[in-house]
Amino acid sequence: MKHVSSAIEATGETDVRVPTRRALAKQQTRAKVLAAARRLFSEAGYEGATIRDIAAEAGMSTGAVFANFTDKSDLFREIMVNDMQALTEAMSEASTRGRNVEDALLRLFMAGYAFYKSQLPLARAAFSISWLPDQGPELRTLPPVQAMHDLINDQLNLGVERGELSQEVEAKLRTQMLFDAYLANYPEAIFQGWSLEALQAKSKDQIRVILAGARRG
Repeated sequence: MKHVSSAIEATGETDVRVPTRRALAKQQTRAKVLAAARRLFSEAGYEGATIRDIAAEAGMSTGAVFANFTDKSDLFREIMVNDMQALTEAMSEASTRGRNVEDALLRLFMAGYAFYKSQLPLARAAFSISWLPDQGPELRTLPPVQAMHDLINDQLNLGVERGELSQEVEAKLRTQMLFDAYLANYPEAIFQGWSLEALQAKSKDQIRVILAGARRG
């Protein structure tokens, strides 16, 4: 049995693959292109940044960029996915500190606004193209967007479990309403210069109204 176990362990060890030099070089190239694209999208916006400019900023040819990304929208999409994944983690962590369902949702909202206000130029580029016919629908259906829906839905379910909300909360509908309210505040957050305090006051009222018919007692 010991011999068999050793053989299995040995087999497991041989299954671990070390990235080849070529694979590592490809990863490094992608990272350089993404970093250059992030800088230029922040400075020039989505329309103003070209693949040629991004390649020059990264210190490589346009061919090298196209070897890693299909086009400019593919590049921007990856940047947005990476950001939204980081944002989802920040929202999740913030919501765990909530004293009740309304406070948890408010903290979740505010984590989002704080995240994007820390990188306003890129946020403006993202929300500018989110309404374009060829870009918006795809961005709004990315997996991290669904993860944000899930975070809101989880808080509603926790509110039911704790007895704060009625069993007839209609979680799916209220989740969508809350997410729509969260998104609706972004023009003020990233284009109109609202402070986090002002956004917090507005978000608090929105959450209170949306949950008004769901509270117990």
